[in-house]
Amino acid sequence: MADDGEDEGYRWESGYEKTWEVIQEDEAGLLDSSVADLVARAKRARLHQSRPHVRLGIMRHMFVVLDASEAMFVQDLKPTRLMCCIKILEGFVQEFFDQNPISQLGIIVTKNKRADVACELGGNPMRIIEHLRKLATSPCVGEPSLMNSLELAAGALRVMPSHASREVVVLMASLTTCDPGNINLTLEMLRREKIRCSVIGLAAELRIARHLAQETGGEYGVCLDDTHLRDLTLTHVQPPAAVANMEAALIRIGFPAHNTNADTPGKLSYCMCHLNTPAVADGPDRGGYLCPQCFSKHCELPVDCATCGLTLMSAPHLARSYHHLFPLEPFVEVEQAPGGPPQYCAACRARLDTQRLISKCEKCAELFCVDCDLFIHETLHVCPGCSRTTSGRR
Repeated sequence: MADDGEDEGYRWESGYEKTWEVIQEDEAGLLDSSVADLVARAKRARLHQSRPHVRLGIMRHMFVVLDASEAMFVQDLKPTRLMCCIKILEGFVQEFFDQNPISQLGIIVTKNKRADVACELGGNPMRIIEHLRKLATSPCVGEPSLMNSLELAAGALRVMPSHASREVVVLMASLTTCDPGNINLTLEMLRREKIRCSVIGLAAELRIARHLAQETGGEYGVCLDDTHLRDLTLTHVQPPAAVANMEAALIRIGFPAHNTNADTPGKLSYCMCHLNTPAVADGPDRGGYLCPQCFSKHCELPVDCATCGLTLMSAPHLARSYHHLFPLEPFVEVEQAPGGPPQYCAACRARLDTQRLISKCEKCAELFCVDCDLFIHETLHVCPGCSRTTSGRR
């Protein structure tokens, strides 16, 4: 038995053997084309991770818990863990609201055995990014408190409507947590309130963090470097699968039109967004979005009316969230036909003769390069060939 184990070798060695079998030299004796092919296939693998026929929650309420303990001053992520996380979270906030425009996001900071709300739940990405940038100059001291952070997030999420998903994403750098009580009771409360908790570790795996993710149906991962940390963070941009007994309810939504200065001559008023602001630099304005139910003015969409509580949004916001329910099917991989006529990408019109990986839409039979394939599925969400065929029929 000992000899058999020695012949098998280590498990990680077999992975490298398979990699070297795939990599082959081209006609010029270079490996660039094989490496580029491996990278392209790894990118396309993300498109096949979609969950068809799974009910999703497109209206999301999420709190991001940021560890601001003294462990964030470690420089394994340059320049420090804190600066790296803030920079990645800025891109995450923009991507989150681009893919989930009718959702809300908040920031919680935990340090010195406490947890505080740095930014309340809201739908304004610029305001959230401003609060994140302020955290770059704040001191990082003491130990984090995972229990206090979860209790604080649960207190704000439990009052949210049951037809929307409730999520917590924790970025934790410390290997310890200082909690005032039994955190297992907090886990039971989170599971009872159907709050999905995910944890991204910056240092090493923690049993309590993995247990938290498993009990609440979330995801857990430990980053290897800054690029891996960005990938782990962006996985939470896509809406998660809805819980089995999530309530299905009709939602009253208002679609207000934007009133310019010419539409409302002589009527100056403050918007409800800045009504409680101590000092408003621009003063009252004539433009804004008027709630169709109570005619309260708001300066941005989407937002919940501060007077009557009606959800206000625009039609493009609803359309951008609609593609999560009916995602575009992944394109199939086809091989380049040798000796045939030159073929071009149906989107960017680039020549496909020099590319080893080509994608094809099964509905319209159009060919696409790898970059256009990723752009169509991750950003556009509409096949240009199918759209052109449909418009031609009309």
